[in-house]
Amino acid sequence: MAEVEKMFAQQMRSKFPYVDELVRYGCLLGGKRLRPILLLLVAKAVGKIHHRHILLATVVEMIHTATLVHDDVLDMATMRRHCETVNERWDTESSILLGDFLFTRAFHLASTLESTWACRLIGETTNQLCEGEIRQKGNQGDFGLSEADYLQINDAKTASLCSCACRLGMPEKGDQQKLADRMASFGRYLGQSFQIVDDLLDVIGHESVAGKSLGTDLQHQKATLPVIHLWSQLNHKQQQLLEKVLRGPAAERLAHLVPMLRRHGSIEYARQRALEFAEKASDCLQGLPQNEATEMLQLLPEFVVHRVR
Repeated sequence: MAEVEKMFAQQMRSKFPYVDELVRYGCLLGGKRLRPILLLLVAKAVGKIHHRHILLATVVEMIHTATLVHDDVLDMATMRRHCETVNERWDTESSILLGDFLFTRAFHLASTLESTWACRLIGETTNQLCEGEIRQKGNQGDFGLSEADYLQINDAKTASLCSCACRLGMPEKGDQQKLADRMASFGRYLGQSFQIVDDLLDVIGHESVAGKSLGTDLQHQKATLPVIHLWSQLNHKQQQLLEKVLRGPAAERLAHLVPMLRRHGSIEYARQRALEFAEKASDCLQGLPQNEATEMLQLLPEFVVHRVR
């Protein structure tokens, strides 16, 4: 990961002072590095880490960082990783432009590889990711959203990039296609579990621990699994009451909602679904060579389910 961090920092620079300040600050707001870690661990589990893996791990993290910057605009978030978001420290315009800068620089970096396969896969994945975000925006305020539709949106906006990272860790061609497909599925199930836990933390987490703004899904009327499950347990009159709570004053929302979620088992239900996807991810690792990288991959599903930030 040290080589990825070095390349990432090199890419997050500009010869123009304002741009340089902005992109270097953006480097601080990156994620947990889960996606590059997945890519490198898969590569090491089945062989050796080469320069292309370092480059592609950097590309994947740049794309993820771009999505976080844009997410903070959509959510009007003020904090990420215990720092002010770009839109809070500067403004919305700077955030959008920084996200665009990261996307385009990531694709340019991916295009420097001799093969276009990785660039095509990343392009397809990024398109799915954006489509998922648009679908979520289109379903804003629909608390009766089905669990199946919710999971499809998650698959596109979160799980697809985790799946892509795992697939990029495998050889482009060769006799390991079935294993490559399983690694892609591992990333997809892990990403689904990750997003469900993220949605849980949005209602029961603590900002001081998470290091980012919470409650933003509720603020923007996004139906997540705990709320979807709760809605399905209520009669029409109770649903009307819940909708009033969800559309009510932000200061009172969680105080009314969390007891309802606990009473109807919605928090436990979401946690169980996250665990089910984590177990499916673990099953996909069967057949990998037994080595240190595989052992680390085997630890990730449990980490994702039990994380608090």
